[in-house]
Amino acid sequence: MQTTLKSQVVFSGAGLHSGAAARVVVHPAPASTGIVFRRVDLAGQPQLAARWDNVVVSPLNTRLKTSDGVTVSTIEHLMAALSGCGVHNALIDIDGPEVPILDGSAATFVRGIVATGLTRLSAPLRAIEVLKDVSVVDGLSVATLSPATSLQIEFEIDFADVAIGQQRKTLNMANGTFVRELCDSRTFCRSADVDAMRANGLALGGTMENAVVVDGDKVLTPGGLRHPDEAVRHKMLDALGDLYTAGAPIIGRYTGKRAGHAMTNRLLHALFDQTDAWRWVNCDAKIAARLPGVGVSMADLHAVA
Repeated sequence: MQTTLKSQVVFSGAGLHSGAAARVVVHPAPASTGIVFRRVDLAGQPQLAARWDNVVVSPLNTRLKTSDGVTVSTIEHLMAALSGCGVHNALIDIDGPEVPILDGSAATFVRGIVATGLTRLSAPLRAIEVLKDVSVVDGLSVATLSPATSLQIEFEIDFADVAIGQQRKTLNMANGTFVRELCDSRTFCRSADVDAMRANGLALGGTMENAVVVDGDKVLTPGGLRHPDEAVRHKMLDALGDLYTAGAPIIGRYTGKRAGHAMTNRLLHALFDQTDAWRWVNCDAKIAARLPGVGVSMADLHAVA
């Protein structure tokens, strides 16, 4: 069955890149709504479906854009929380152009969703099953979707800074894995990149409180890392959020090597361009039990460091 929230959840804070304050209210929504953002600060309160074909290329975040130029950016952490907690339908009111960065992870979103709980709707749930390998390549960056019996994510990163270095991790996203293993992992950047981003009008809301900042072999953020491999965990968090713009849960294995938001969106375009590469499946109890978010409880959240 499809799900939605039992009641609304409210979040507020500054956007990482714009620095603009925003209030986000995640409302319950009827079956087959999907995930929809609504810009309540603009005339007519335009809506943007959080779908792959509404995403515009952005190397640093995932941004939705309507045909008449209305945008909502940095949706990936909230999308990951909704996916990882098994929320299929939500109407998200936002009074600014960017979703708040909060602590740089998805943990705050997850806490709100888990505390509120979910309602099962009297409508069947469909998932997207990957039938054959689909890949996109850009230099050393590769992103692939392959057939699998559940959503699995494998990610590999390689940074010159010793504090990050080369990291690789693979997880099956069923049974609360996202909440326990990934949701508290924060966005990260190199100290040398911060000044460059700000000179280009980005990272205006970035602080040591909402990002892991590294410089060579040093972690500059007070308190250090939440996990030794927090960087690759955060890339997996981003991937889960970006994959949820498919419009439904995916049954398949995502492999990312030096990939990012733009690569994952290109991968979804490539998948849906090939009609023999995927199919809709109705989720019976056996299939549903393997989807992200099924059975998530406060105990899973308490396991987070």
